[in-house]
Amino acid sequence: MKTTPKPPHSIEELMLRANNMAGLTLGQLADSHGLSTPVNLKRDKGWVGQLIEHELGAIAGSRPEQDFLHLGIELKTIPVDSKGKPMETTYVTVAPLVDIQGLTWENSVVCHKLQTVLWVPVQGERQIPVADRQIGTPILWTPNSDEIALLKQDWEEIMEFISLGQVQQLTARHGEVLQLRPKGANSRSVTQSIAKDGSTTMTNPRGFYLKTQFTQAILARFFG
Repeated sequence: MKTTPKPPHSIEELMLRANNMAGLTLGQLADSHGLSTPVNLKRDKGWVGQLIEHELGAIAGSRPEQDFLHLGIELKTIPVDSKGKPMETTYVTVAPLVDIQGLTWENSVVCHKLQTVLWVPVQGERQIPVADRQIGTPILWTPNSDEIALLKQDWEEIMEFISLGQVQQLTARHGEVLQLRPKGANSRSVTQSIAKDGSTTMTNPRGFYLKTQFTQAILARFFG
């Protein structure tokens, strides 16, 4: 029988649930909710994150707000290798490509989402069967002034490209800690964006992602 945990009432309750998950395998956690574990994640890329969200009672889903809005906390699962290093970049949110006049870092979705993040490391190496992958110790992270400065600088540079109609010139190499990448089901997904002459044109949707060296530094700070 599937169970649906209620949202936690406090940060303490959230962290208790997150710490209680640590050491369990994904299969054990899925079984506890009457859910089946996929053989691989090729067709179920978001399954791990959804399972952890389910266990912790996250309620935002795909809406552009924090997963635990009432607590001011965003949830991010992060696949790590045997050395504890992140194996991929971390998706933050869809990038706005039109109607961005007056948008500042302080009122951006990226800033809002990254105010406080609950990181849940999960074994991600492909040779480990999905059901046997262990959940790691959670981290509650609030960016320090240096991290905020880096994020803000990258966000502002990326948004300047977008405002000048140069979104096509942006590659994953832009940005020190934050990057912009295509974000869609496939290359046929299109959305409006600003053209060089200020009108609108069509392009692939883009998303903001945290680079792995940034998330690795966060994990290293907590785990030494």
